[in-house]
Amino acid sequence: MRKRLIVSAASALSLFLAVPASAADFQPGAAGAGDPYYPTYGNGGYNVSHYDIRLKYQPATDELEGTTTILATATQDLSRFNLDFALNVSEVRVNGRPAAFRTSGEQELEVTPARPLAKGSQATVVVRYKGVPSTVKRYGFTAWLRTPDGGVAAGEPEGAWWWFPSNDHPSDKAAFDVSVLVPDGSQVISNGILTGTSSQAGWTRYSWRENKPQATYLATLAVGKFDITQDTTPSGLPVYNAYSKDLGDNADAARASVERTGELVDWLSGYFGDYPFSSVGGYVPNVPTGYALESQTRVFYSPRQFAKGANTSVVVHELAHQWYGDSVSLSRWSDIWLNEGFARYSQLLWSEHENEGTAQELADYIYASHPADDAFWTVKPGDPGADNQFSGAVYDRGAVAIQALRNTVGDDTFFQILKGWPTERRYGNATIPEFQAYAEKVSGKKLGDLFTTWLFTPAKPAVGPVPAGTAAAAASLAPGLDRADGQLPAEPKSWKKIQETNSLHDAGH
Repeated sequence: MRKRLIVSAASALSLFLAVPASAADFQPGAAGAGDPYYPTYGNGGYNVSHYDIRLKYQPATDELEGTTTILATATQDLSRFNLDFALNVSEVRVNGRPAAFRTSGEQELEVTPARPLAKGSQATVVVRYKGVPSTVKRYGFTAWLRTPDGGVAAGEPEGAWWWFPSNDHPSDKAAFDVSVLVPDGSQVISNGILTGTSSQAGWTRYSWRENKPQATYLATLAVGKFDITQDTTPSGLPVYNAYSKDLGDNADAARASVERTGELVDWLSGYFGDYPFSSVGGYVPNVPTGYALESQTRVFYSPRQFAKGANTSVVVHELAHQWYGDSVSLSRWSDIWLNEGFARYSQLLWSEHENEGTAQELADYIYASHPADDAFWTVKPGDPGADNQFSGAVYDRGAVAIQALRNTVGDDTFFQILKGWPTERRYGNATIPEFQAYAEKVSGKKLGDLFTTWLFTPAKPAVGPVPAGTAAAAASLAPGLDRADGQLPAEPKSWKKIQETNSLHDAGH
């Protein structure tokens, strides 16, 4: 256990722990985590290990007040540090002492502790705040979704600012406790395990815990009136699902899809290894959005995902993220292919399982569907840019790249990579070059040309996702639609359901 370091000029000589000789050695932490896509997101100078979020929320007025306690360790000698937050703050304390604070930029909360923080010391930061999240806009939007009976926090790459202060970047993951007081009759959905409920004087408190490292954008909160189901998978994993009671025509299709969560997570475990968390599930609130989000252990689905009927493919996609994106998180947002390419590829594997088109047939269809002059090929899945982070090419071309990898290394090695990567990197962060190095180590092959061609070249690869030298590879060189007869391959049966998930992360801002 590390001892807390306290700096006091009056008692410096009596300290048992050494501190820098001059206050000039203490510097402000960076106002961003250094992400090339979102330079102001996240912060420098510290790492968070735990968030304790205690809220009171009134659904009728959308008024939220709360206290968040952050346990953090200084990674430099800190005179000041930033948090990302958008609501009105009334008080900040650091190690029990009142701290000065001010806001700057769009979402920066600058905190100056009464005593600076020495590198390696642990700090307890308490922030008290309140606001009406749906009325607060940053960068021209709000990520807080108002519903007829409450509100929902679910957004990527940002969503935390509207309900708790944080170091809002996936590179700094932490455990979470979320405890919310709501009027009797309302319910609270969040990540992890429901550890308890208690009622008094017309209010009920719901307490949730996610004890494994979680990125801030994967933390979710929903308050409303839900039909909640609880079960366990055949392997004993707790399953929590919830549905707003006013989903209308989408209600049955949503339930028919999401209630298969336990079955599907066990199926995915066969490809990706043991499920990394202590619970699983999803919820479908009555929101007007069209996207879904892989919030850790508790997937958020918009009702519109099921407007054309039940869709297990979208559930497979979001559950695949629990390994690829949640347990192994990207180190920077430019590594988004590690999340979306593999989640999309899981849909191709599900199609194979359901005999609705093999992964190869789907990859061939995607490749042939986009002529060489299609803008689709100008997006680089390995570095798409912030504006194209959730472009269809990141998903579809990203999945075709994975099929190309499969064909290059062979099935046995490919599935060893697919399972070994999230097992070896569990609960950590990673980059695309690190994944390439891992795939090369397992396969014994140099894969630089393959990754460059499929992920980092803004042009259609000359050869489709097939082993070099095959007849299919030669056919892929034909002009037009890449078939000598100018016709597309037959559309796989699963394709329409896969395409219905294309608004997965389009949050509308």
